[in-house]
Amino acid sequence: MTMFKTSDGTEIFYKDWGPTDATPIMFHHGWPLSADDWDNQMMFFLERGYRVIAHDRRGHGRSSQTWRGNEMDTYAADVAALTDALDLKNAIHIGHSTGGGEVAHYVARANPGRVAKAVLIGAVPPIMIKTPDNPGGLPIEVFDGFRKALIDNRAQFFLDVPAGPFYGYNRPGAKVDQGIIQNWWRQGMMGGAKAHHDCIKAFSETDFTDDLKRIDVPVLVMHGDDDQIVPYADSAPLSVKLLKNGTLKTYEGLPHGLCTTHPDIVNPDLLAFIES
Repeated sequence: MTMFKTSDGTEIFYKDWGPTDATPIMFHHGWPLSADDWDNQMMFFLERGYRVIAHDRRGHGRSSQTWRGNEMDTYAADVAALTDALDLKNAIHIGHSTGGGEVAHYVARANPGRVAKAVLIGAVPPIMIKTPDNPGGLPIEVFDGFRKALIDNRAQFFLDVPAGPFYGYNRPGAKVDQGIIQNWWRQGMMGGAKAHHDCIKAFSETDFTDDLKRIDVPVLVMHGDDDQIVPYADSAPLSVKLLKNGTLKTYEGLPHGLCTTHPDIVNPDLLAFIES
């Protein structure tokens, strides 16, 4: 396996496919998954001549099962260290869900010349939790429920999420794909329970408002309006308003995990944005 060691000794697993002189696209996965969640998109862009990179966030997948550093500042620092080690220039960074927060946090701090464009898909910014400044957010009790379910029975929780709201399989008439559910479970159970527990706070309570305001590169914000994990109204439209150069793409009726359920729709839109 290809590993990169951070300054604190954490080993970060990553995939790096394609010509090193091709335009690099780096993918950032959601909680509690791994780089494998991007297999479809990575193959799509690899076949079109791009260099594609995806890593397992610390505590997730094949990376070290860290008990500390499971927060956005460290996640972004890990990304910066890896992109420096790979010397990625003018890269496109694509993040889904928690990975979208990671992208925003990294891109806002990236050194000049490292990032050309960014994409946030079903992403957690600006902030998920309900606060006086974010009255449309989700109550903390929602995330406390996640933490309790993870501690009580992580294996069952990691079946319930993909079998229900993540892919919209709880909607009437939904066509349920057992392979997708099992793959979500497989990825989740590879990671560490402590890191997954900490990451719930990271994705729900981090305020990305200042990050979004600082980003200068073009950003495409993609979101399904039937997202039951990151509610549409309190995320994508608000993020676009904060970005200097943001474009909103709304998908009617699509769920949170739209990259997996509808790659035939998502991938061409990503390609059009990247090549624009």
